[in-house]
Amino acid sequence: MNMDYKEMLKRARAQLPPEVFEHKRFEIPRPRGSTIGMRTILHNHKEICDALNRDPRHVLKFFSKEMATAGTLDGTRAIFQGKFRRDTLDRLIKRYVDAYVLCPVCRRPDTKIVKERRLSFLICEACGARSSVRST
Repeated sequence: MNMDYKEMLKRARAQLPPEVFEHKRFEIPRPRGSTIGMRTILHNHKEICDALNRDPRHVLKFFSKEMATAGTLDGTRAIFQGKFRRDTLDRLIKRYVDAYVLCPVCRRPDTKIVKERRLSFLICEACGARSSVRST
């Protein structure tokens, strides 16, 4: 079995999933929120969660903890007790993406959260890295 380096490299690349080679831009929708009384409504919560490929309840739980308030899901919207500005929601989404979406090794968003026993791991489908994440 006498293979040169280029042949082995071609064979290894052929075994990788096609998503690894796609370089589409990772865009998160801007939060559309409104304040009614002492409640803040995030109208496109489901759209944001779909873009992040995460469970809306997980994202809601993170937002509620970070804002130290109660939050509920109402269809495609999230409702939070208290008045919060749009830049606050922008900052929270950015923190969530850094902590629970982007791979710490290759910085790609092709990850999933897997829970094993009591620990949660962020597994990258692009590079195969596995790193622990704090539970929400």
